[in-house]
Formats: sequence, C-alpha cells, structure tokens
Amino acid sequence: MTDYLLKKISDKSVVIGIVGLGYVGLPLGLEFAEKGIKVLGFDVDQKKIPVLKSGKTYIKHIPSERISKAVNSGLLDATSDFFRLPEVDAILIAVPTPLDEHREPDMKYIISTVDVIKKYLRKGQLVTLESTTYPGTTRELMQPEFEKAPEYQGGTSKFVVGEDFFLAFSPEREDPNNPNYNTATIPKVVGGITANCLKVAQAIYDLVIVKTVPVSSPEVAEAAKLLENIYRSVNIALVNELKMVFDKMGIDVWEVINAASTKPFGYNAFYPGPGLGGHCIPIDPFYLTWKAREFEVNTKFIELAGEINTFQPYYVVTRTMEIMNQFKKTLNGSKVLLLGAAYKKNIDDMRESPSLKLIEILHEKGAEVDYSDPYIPTLPKTRKYNYDMNSVELTEENIKQYDVVLLSTDHDDYDYKFIEQHSKIIVDTRNAFEKSGLKSSKVFKA
Repeated sequence: MTDYLLKKISDKSVVIGIVGLGYVGLPLGLEFAEKGIKVLGFDVDQKKIPVLKSGKTYIKHIPSERISKAVNSGLLDATSDFFRLPEVDAILIAVPTPLDEHREPDMKYIISTVDVIKKYLRKGQLVTLESTTYPGTTRELMQPEFEKAPEYQGGTSKFVVGEDFFLAFSPEREDPNNPNYNTATIPKVVGGITANCLKVAQAIYDLVIVKTVPVSSPEVAEAAKLLENIYRSVNIALVNELKMVFDKMGIDVWEVINAASTKPFGYNAFYPGPGLGGHCIPIDPFYLTWKAREFEVNTKFIELAGEINTFQPYYVVTRTMEIMNQFKKTLNGSKVLLLGAAYKKNIDDMRESPSLKLIEILHEKGAEVDYSDPYIPTLPKTRKYNYDMNSVELTEENIKQYDVVLLSTDHDDYDYKFIEQHSKIIVDTRNAFEKSGLKSSKVFKA
C-alpha cells in the first residue's frame, strides 16, 4: 500500500480530501488544486457548498477568482456527503478545536469527524489531522478508532496502521492575510505514527509546501504547535502586563517597545492590545494545561498568561471610564463607537475576537454601543455571543454623535485623520493613530 500511494503522489494522480473548508482547509485545498491535483472538500455547513461550487468565496481575503479558476478547471469540488470519502486518497482534517464552558478542550468536532471517517476508511488512505490539539490525540484518540474501521463497515479483521492505512499529524500554521507568508510558503511540521506514515504524509505535503519538517512522532508535532502559540501567548501577556504597569508610571509602553526593538539580538517585539483573538492563541495553550494535569504537572506560566490576557478587555473598559471622567463624562448612558470587530486587522475573521467581549462589558456598564468594521457588515452569531448589530458608516455626522470612539482593531482601511477630526474622545488600544502620524489631545492609549 505504501508504494502504491507514493506512486500516485509522485505522478499527481492522488486525490486530496479536505474535511473542514474554513480558514485552514479552504486555502490548503486551493494550493493542491493550483498544483494540478484534484481536491474534494467536505464540510457539514451545507451553505458553503453551493457558494464554492459556483466559484465564489465566503472568506474575504481569499478572492473568488482563485476559487472559480480551481472549480472551472475541475480540480476543486465540494460536498457535504461524507459517503464520498472513499473517492479520495488522503483525508486532511481541519476542524475547530475550541474550549468548552469550563475552558477545557472540546473535542467534539474531532470525535465526530473520526466517527464519520471510520465508517468509510478504505485501505491505502492517509489521514492527517491539522487541528491544534493536545499531545497524544492522534495516537490515543484517532488510531484505535481507525484500526477498528473494518468492524464498522461489516468486516472482521482490523486495519494495521502503516500498512493498511496511514496516520499523521501536521499542524496548520495559517496566518490569514499575512502579506509575507501564505499556506505554501510556511514550512510544515509532519509527524507520523510509523515510518511509512511519515513518508506518505511528507510526500503529500511536499507537493505544495515549500519545506516539510519531519519529526519523530505525532506527539512532537502536536507539542510543537502548542509551543508556538504558548510562546506568543506568554510574551503578549508580558507586554500587556507592562502596559498596565507603565501606564501607572506615566510611561508609554509603545515607545518602550520601539526603543527595545533597536537591539539587534536577544529581543523580539510583541505588542499589547485589547485582548487575544483568533482561534489559536486564546485557546491552544489550555490544551496543554489540561493534558498536563494527567501527569500531575502545574503549568503556571501558561495559566498566568491566560489570566492576564483574559483581563485585558476589562482593563480597556476601566481605562475608558477613567479617561471619560477627565472630561466629566460617565460611561453609563454614553454612546460608544467600537472600531473593529475582527480579531486582527484587514481580515473578516471574528473567532475569539476581544471586540465581542468589549461589547458585552460596555453593555454591562450601561453604555450604548455601535461598531464599524469594513470587513464585517453584520455581527454573526458565535458560540457565545448573538448580537443584532450592523456596521456603522464612518461619516462626519455619525462619528460626531458618539461620546467616545474605542479602537479595538487597527484596520488599514480606516481614515484615521478623518476619524480624529470628528471624534470627541478616542481610546486607542493598538497605537494606531500615532502610527498613522497623528498625535492628538483627543487620543488616549489603553
């Protein structure tokens, strides 16, 4: 089976299946299609399927032109019918791995995907998990179920991993709308259950990724992804804490960071903000925290960083109240315009956006809240929030009616000079106005 699949990969007759057509799965599928490899995408969200099949996009930074070209060439298809899984040679899983209400791993999407795949898994297929998770997921959760796949299909003998089927973990490293890196140009870590699993998985990704980085096991690959995100979480927490300390001292943390950044070695710049957003940094570290309890280990650094970063929206609102007090205004009863709903600039991704928490806290404090975001015309329902709000157009008349403008996301699309001219008070959590060359008595940092 190994040689057979490697030959199909070599002559590019291999068919790739992508389970989960979101911010990770869709761009990955497009990379394969653009290299002349047939792709069949799977998603439980049936609304996505007709959009893709018509050559349109539902992710703003992925242009419809890329999708329509792949669809019209016959190299990209999409379906919600998982009984078509036997048509593909490689099944690449890119489903969400959120936290539950107790901030513990919610594995339901991986589990439900495994339950479906094992009903259709055939000999010679590769299954690779890309979703960020705790070390041991691939071996402990997935492998036993796939080995029993024939039993779910009415057979008797078990599949042997590395011979009958192949299993690997290769964490996604997507950074939506990054101007310097994309799916194909970011090196990819790959860990297989067996040597054959690694060989096959690496060959698959070598078709489209600039460089694959083989490691000794799926556990190493799973841990590497967590390390990447924990590194960022801890360092962001550090500058968020310093922001609060330096503010009390009358020191501008942004000026401090810029000064420290002139050191050509031993320092990497991280920047404060209104809280963490995106699917990775606010969530992934807690997967290791949860798993570490099994080994009776306390992850104090990770948990402290999580506490500091989770506190940031509350700090921003408190700072806003202090600033408004200087103008003899109260937040209760005031009108607040929140700039930015996406978790980072120039994208339409709202996963775990701190803006949603800011709206909740502002409402609790009695403020009337609107938002403006050129990428998000209407706030969609999320797992935790369901706001019925539409983006406000940034006209002179609209801006002037708000008591305070609170910048959460520093989109390049904003006309910062125009906003500054017509605002009464501006609270800037990203230093966006100063970076735009504006130093104004109306602008306060938080």
